[in-house]
Amino acid sequence: MPELPEVETTLRGIRPYLIGQSVERLIIREGRLRWPIPPDLPVRLQGQNIAALTRRGKYILIDVGQGSLLLHLGMSGSLRITECASPPRKHDHYDLTLPSGLCLRFHDPRRFGCLLWTEADPEQHPLIASLGPEPLEDGFSGNLLHARSRGRSLAVKSFIMDSHVVVGVGNIYASESLFRAGIAPQRAAGRISLNRYHRLAESIRQVLSASLEQGGTTLRDFVNESGAPGYFKQTLNVYDRDGQSCRVCGAPIKVSRLGQRSTFWCGVCQR
Repeated sequence: MPELPEVETTLRGIRPYLIGQSVERLIIREGRLRWPIPPDLPVRLQGQNIAALTRRGKYILIDVGQGSLLLHLGMSGSLRITECASPPRKHDHYDLTLPSGLCLRFHDPRRFGCLLWTEADPEQHPLIASLGPEPLEDGFSGNLLHARSRGRSLAVKSFIMDSHVVVGVGNIYASESLFRAGIAPQRAAGRISLNRYHRLAESIRQVLSASLEQGGTTLRDFVNESGAPGYFKQTLNVYDRDGQSCRVCGAPIKVSRLGQRSTFWCGVCQR
């Protein structure tokens, strides 16, 4: 699944092509995504001016003045800027066409993405209103993680992957952040000290920032807006490295299932 750095990388890639443009057409080839695309959306969007593109968690928000689009890439989705005349591929589900002759094209083999519409404040949309803070903004800290973890027996890896606690820390980045912080992923969230949460919050920021600088993590189904893969995977310490030597201590990286996810960690470096 594309995680926060992949979504942010996509947003930065498509934004220059869309800001200030008007919507010529919305072409829907397959409207049965995670939630059906509203059938009246092409009429609502036609001629609207694109004022801003922002991100909240893994949602891309496109402000067109009279309302906002909420886009999500789902499990396997990607957005590309392409020529409107270029033939669509299988699983190219919609195009947002522009007077420039370019279009924003959504590709999603598994159809878990979404394209929704709201005329209200998108921050108050039910899918967004309850989200936790952004990990790269001032509202996120070790104090926040410590306070929200008190009394919870949930594994710390599952805790930091909860989007109501903090957004955008998916499976890969949770594993890498816990390694940098020296915390075992199975440890109960409520039994971790404030000092260790300070370390973990800083590790989350470092891992996500490094991934953004390198273009996101290469996933089997993800490519960025130009069609090129990300490169952060080349520097992963534990994720998908089971049986290989830890880059710090040399012990073999372990793998197990935690919360229905593969979890990777070093039994020596992480306690």
